[in-house]
Amino acid sequence: MNAINEGMSVEHQIVAAIRQIVRAVDLQSRRLVENCGLTGPQLATLHEAARLAPASPSAIARAVHLSQGTVTGILQRLERRGLIARRRSEVDRRAVIVEVTAEGQKILGGAPSLLQDRFKEELERLETWERLMILSMLQRVAGLMGAGQIDAAPHLISDAVNLAAGAVSAVDVDDEANGTVRGHGSAQ
Repeated sequence: MNAINEGMSVEHQIVAAIRQIVRAVDLQSRRLVENCGLTGPQLATLHEAARLAPASPSAIARAVHLSQGTVTGILQRLERRGLIARRRSEVDRRAVIVEVTAEGQKILGGAPSLLQDRFKEELERLETWERLMILSMLQRVAGLMGAGQIDAAPHLISDAVNLAAGAVSAVDVDDEANGTVRGHGSAQ
């Protein structure tokens, strides 16, 4: 037990641990926006577009575990910034193909890894029983917080991203974090 937690009840220590997790996610989300001007879902979408290239928006949506509508909005923002290009397929003119531009590749080259990538790597080092125990406890915590029924994509991002960078609006961050589209953002 560290000195900060001495004298705290177990309940307060649990809340403090949850706060540490939330804070770590918030700090990483802010770093992403500050370092490359992208939110976590935008960076994940750009990464998957590059990995799958050339790819359809639906294939990218499946790869990032976000809805087709959310990914369409993200792709629009990425395209406005010149990070991707969308074109009609030469085989099927109804189909849209996404390709990452040179500027998008440059952003990917300098972007920090996503928090969930590092976290997943650390989880993979644990024994299966340890991973299952963590999963069970986190699901129980989510239930205790009344959040058990909230649909969430497997992305560790925060709604509290520093928007001063002008990269996204609050609606964009919330929508991308939750995999829903509820409004129009002012992303650059």
